[in-house]
Amino acid sequence: MLSTMDQKSAAEELPTLYRAILDRIAQIDAAGQRSRAYRIRTDATRIYSRAWDDRARRGLEQLLRQTAETPAAERPSFGRATRERAPVA
Repeated sequence: MLSTMDQKSAAEELPTLYRAILDRIAQIDAAGQRSRAYRIRTDATRIYSRAWDDRARRGLEQLLRQTAETPAAERPSFGRATRERAPVA
């Protein structure tokens, strides 16, 4: 069991969580999912720019979990659809 002295405060953990989310955003963006990356970045910035408390820590942790649930490469991308062409006779 961790004692109170061993636990990090939210203010100590938020920069690390935010950096992890930015890294995840970069991966999602590189996979061509710019609109998804933008939405995640907006949510993360909103959370990070408010009070650095337990609520913010939970918010960033939840956002990080959500972005990890389905890898970016497996999500469908709706940005640029490729159309199959009919064979030319």
